Amino acid sequence: MRNSMKVAKWEYKRNITNKSFLISLALTPLLFILFATLPTLLAGMDSEDDPVTVYIEDEVGVTSQIEQLNQRNEMNWNIEGAPSDEEAMMERLEGTENTAYIPVTESALQEGDIPVYTSKGMSDGFSQEIRMLQQPLQSMKLQQLDLTEQEMDVITNGVTLNSVSVEDTGGAPEQQSEGNQQVAEDPMEGVVPGAFAGIILFSILMTGMMIFQSASQEKKEKVAEIVLSSLTPGELMQGKIIGYFGLGLTQVFVWAAVALPIAVWRLDDIPVIEYLFVPELLLLILIAVAGYLLFAAMFVGFGATVEDVNSSSNFQGLVLMLPFLPFIFIGPILADPNGIAAVVGSYIPVTAPGVLLIRLSLLETWPWTEIVVSLGILLVSVWLFMKLAGKIFKVGILMYGKNATPAEIWKWLRA
Repeated sequence: MRNSMKVAKWEYKRNITNKSFLISLALTPLLFILFATLPTLLAGMDSEDDPVTVYIEDEVGVTSQIEQLNQRNEMNWNIEGAPSDEEAMMERLEGTENTAYIPVTESALQEGDIPVYTSKGMSDGFSQEIRMLQQPLQSMKLQQLDLTEQEMDVITNGVTLNSVSVEDTGGAPEQQSEGNQQVAEDPMEGVVPGAFAGIILFSILMTGMMIFQSASQEKKEKVAEIVLSSLTPGELMQGKIIGYFGLGLTQVFVWAAVALPIAVWRLDDIPVIEYLFVPELLLLILIAVAGYLLFAAMFVGFGATVEDVNSSSNFQGLVLMLPFLPFIFIGPILADPNGIAAVVGSYIPVTAPGVLLIRLSLLETWPWTEIVVSLGILLVSVWLFMKLAGKIFKVGILMYGKNATPAEIWKWLRA
């Protein structure tokens, strides 16, 4: 283990000072900042430089509600009363910019068709903002019907259909009213820790893929022979896996240091920190780490079978695609996190890490039996793939002149 840690330390230092890695390490947080702040800056520029003057011909008394809506949503409208002469109002629109005219007349409200006249060059954002007026205008239309308060509540309250399994309710119809829902009432409560664990898995997998190139490069440059004169192939393989794991964690810490403050700032109505640091996060991180160890064993093993990465066969190339297999299950999982596709994906070792993280981010009540079985399969698979990768690495790292064929790799595994 001592030699493995020496290899890990060397791999970490060698890559942490690599210019391309440092550029990607710094560039990714900058992109986070750019995407988080640019829309706000552009919106701020539009709101400060281009306020919209909205003339309202109000025959039903809705102006006060529109003003409240304007302040609450910060739409930056200058609301003014429209002149009684419609032709004069139209001429004013033709000679100005960022101006709108809304005739809210009793007849138009009854017909349910209120025109919105705008000057030329009106921004697309105004078209989105104008839709916010539908609710107060609809309420005003209902008030004119002289309905009772109870009748108003019946009309304005929508109808929600919740799918509840008989298995979830124990077969008792009276229990269905409680809605033993499997999907979390507040999706962000599960999404926040799940997304964080997903970032960890994605980040260390991206650095883990560098193991494939590292093993192949050392083999191509015939460095492996020198290195293996002072340690065993198993120690070299373990050192590479540990070293790139540390490299991935470094990347995660840098990204999190930038992304978390931005998330707290942008999602000010969501308690991100409170949702993130929960006991369930430890299990999600364990799943992510187990997923890394599984794929790292594949990468380092098959990387030793490649003479040149640029000329690697389709067989070795398919190995690098394995971490992306969970994307096949995204549609069915989002539709039903407890469906057959989601459960099956949780039991397949190469898809289990990604599928479990997606499922557990969506569910309010976790299926602990399935989690234990899936995690058990995953950990056993990690141990098994480590053993198999050790056999492949031991022979493949010293084979020169060609890429190993599937038949040769199978022969090594049986030896």
